[in-house]
Amino acid sequence: MQIVAKRMIAADTVKRFFIHHWETSQVVFSRGLFHYAELEGFGVMDEDGEISGLGTYKVSDQVCQIISLNSVHENQGVGSSLLYVMENIAKEKNCHTIKAITTNDNLQALKFFQKRGYAISEIVKNAVEHSREIKPEIPFYSRDGIPIRDEIILEKNV
Repeated sequence: MQIVAKRMIAADTVKRFFIHHWETSQVVFSRGLFHYAELEGFGVMDEDGEISGLGTYKVSDQVCQIISLNSVHENQGVGSSLLYVMENIAKEKNCHTIKAITTNDNLQALKFFQKRGYAISEIVKNAVEHSREIKPEIPFYSRDGIPIRDEIILEKNV
């Protein structure tokens, strides 16, 4: 497993990975619309030179906002490694907080972040309804049948 800066990975490779995991080249949250090409981040490369994980972030006003964190193979340390690198970047950039946003149906992400010291700091009710105005392809229900409607913001002091 090799972690490299996103800018060191071919742009078309990053774009394909991002679209595969997000179904678009943009991420929409109540806090904004983000295009993958404009974000800083890191990728985990496998032995074949393929991306096995990708994390992106944005720093503003001493807060590091995780925009995306995806792993091809779960429970192998890829997401944890990317999170660790982003937390260190947040410290280097003098951030006091690192935040992650997920939706109410993403129980796996909620578990992942809380196990690593993140706490729920805010719930934005019906935030996904507003996101669908920009990105109408956001489903109304998860694969588990949970209505997708709220954003949950988790944070950790760094």
